[in-house]
Amino acid sequence: MQLVELDDDPAAPFPPVQRALREPDGLLAWGGDLSPQRLVNAYRHGCFPWFEPGQPILWWSPDPRLLLASERFHVSRSFARFLRRSDWTVTINTAFARVIDQCANIARDGQRGTWIVPAMCQAYTRLHQLGHAHSVEVWSAQAELVGGIYGVGIGRMFFGESMFSRRSNGSKVALIALCRHLHRHGMPLIDCQMETDHLLSLGAVVQDRAGFLARSRQLSAADVDGEPWLPSCTPVPVQALLA
Repeated sequence: MQLVELDDDPAAPFPPVQRALREPDGLLAWGGDLSPQRLVNAYRHGCFPWFEPGQPILWWSPDPRLLLASERFHVSRSFARFLRRSDWTVTINTAFARVIDQCANIARDGQRGTWIVPAMCQAYTRLHQLGHAHSVEVWSAQAELVGGIYGVGIGRMFFGESMFSRRSNGSKVALIALCRHLHRHGMPLIDCQMETDHLLSLGAVVQDRAGFLARSRQLSAADVDGEPWLPSCTPVPVQALLA
């Protein structure tokens, strides 16, 4: 099957995700741009960009998909003990640029370089400025950014993109904070994109692409409760995440 090249029009529809390749899994199309309109269109369609330096923009819709229910985050005894004893705090949408920069540049086991190239950083920062992309920040008592996560919120659906840790449990705290926040605002589901043992251990489940798309499209079109993405003015102690 020939890979589809996207039209120059950012509003042009994506090809049916059923046309995505099996190897590499989920590769659907190439080209286009990273304009806000194109990115929002992609997420509504069930796909996302992922490409390395020197490659064209590649668009993916893997099958199956990894999903995490915002009310189903698994808190182990050791993690609960860590939260009770920690002096860390969390905020929302107060340092998006720093979070995506850390995600792009932090060293990861088994990886050389990053897929969050400068063009991706610029595109998602623009999405954030327009109210579509959001971050959760984790701060030490010394005001050091020790963890974070960012992604895209459309309606009642959240599409996770990347997270980082500067200290042990930093990304896990960011993820549980995101889950608690989403659940509080009637947003039941996080798209985690690709299956990992770490996310499975935290409560994520594998779903076939057709089932994911049915749920995602329904939630993306639904109204969200209140104004969940206003920047948080007061840092929240991580102990509150156990409530």
